Amino acid sequence: MEQRDYLLREIEKIGAIISAIRQKIFGGKGNLAISLKHQIEIAKEKLLSEANFDIDKFLNLNSEESDKYIISFDGFNIENIEILADCFSEFGFSDNCDNSKKYLGKALQLYNLCNTKSKTYSFERETKINAIKNTFETVS
Repeated sequence: MEQRDYLLREIEKIGAIISAIRQKIFGGKGNLAISLKHQIEIAKEKLLSEANFDIDKFLNLNSEESDKYIISFDGFNIENIEILADCFSEFGFSDNCDNSKKYLGKALQLYNLCNTKSKTYSFERETKINAIKNTFETVS
């Protein structure tokens, strides 16, 4: 029972952290003076300090290693992985992002991981996957 409570708390904690980061970066237009690069750095610091999740390390891992890395965290369930993928996708689709292709690639990988782990089909997730694939096709 205690193990289940711990896992639920970790899942909720990771979800709250990612949602807060997403809200801060993309939620309002009040912080227009803060550059996207600075906002990404804030997100990296917050995930590292709150959840011990290193975005830079994650971005530099290959597909297999990054799947193992994200699954190694107790708080990353399918919903939280998808929220993280949404953040990466928004970073990648932003005009001011330096590593947009890298962020979009990781977002695509995370959406595919969600599809693999989930027992339900998501039309919304498939739409996001197709948008990223279309972006890669038009860039190439």
